[in-house]
This record gives sequence, structure tokens and C-alpha cells, in this order.
Amino acid sequence: MAPERLLTPHRPHLLRAFYEWLLENDLTPHLVVDATQDGVEVPQEHVRDGQIVLNIGPSAVGNLALGSEDVVFSARFGGVPRRIVAPMAALVAIYARENGAGTVFEDEPYYEALREGKIALEGEGPDDDPEPPKPGGGRKAPFLKVVK
Repeated sequence: MAPERLLTPHRPHLLRAFYEWLLENDLTPHLVVDATQDGVEVPQEHVRDGQIVLNIGPSAVGNLALGSEDVVFSARFGGVPRRIVAPMAALVAIYARENGAGTVFEDEPYYEALREGKIALEGEGPDDDPEPPKPGGGRKAPFLKVVK
């Protein structure tokens, strides 16, 4: 019997879907983050019982990126601008401030394997070359494309 294949996580997809749904219903999305996880960058003075609740509504944050591996945005805390980073593995829930509608994220085998070091995020593995690619080395240089 073949070993069970590790599926990619569904948390990023659920996060984006619930975020859009909450905005569509004129609700304010809040994100609950486990601040004890590796890679979390939040103002520690606002962490309570190992968690932080972040308003991620459009009027509260700037440059919000709901990526596949993390959530990144800028926000002000006590008038001080901060860059916030919350890896997907650290997300606990997304809900509406007004009525609590939303979801709690279940633990996924992918994130468990990530925490145990059985897998690595792209760009973090031992085979990844930290040096830039050499000209003619077969690797294409990164580029940006303007999308209108």
C-alpha cells in the first residue's frame, strides 16, 4: 500500500473566502493568531494568553496580503506603525467583530509536519541555494510584471 500523500493546506483558501464573505456582508474581519508560533511578528504588548486578535478590515490595515504561507500587513498600534506577519500555521480563527460569524481553523497535517521539520516552506529547505543565480546558470532571474 502506498504511503498517504501529504495534501497542501486548505487554510489559506478558507481564510480568503471567509475574509471576502465577511466584507461582502459589511462585517469587520478579525484574525486570531497564536503569538507563540515561530515566525509571528506582532506587538507583544497586545498579546493575551499567547494570542492576539487583529482587526484586518480594509480601514484598519494597509498593504494586506493574504498569501499561501502567511498574512502580512501594516497597522498602527497606539499610533505607531507596525509590520505584522502571521504564518498560516499560527492562524487560529477569523470572525466578524459584530456577530462572531466566521470559523476556527482545524489543525492540518501539513502544518504539523512543518512544525516538526518534516517539510520546509519553499526557500527554506537545505537544498536551497542562498547565493544568487549565476549568469547562464540555467535559472531565470526573478521579475515583476505590471497587471492592470
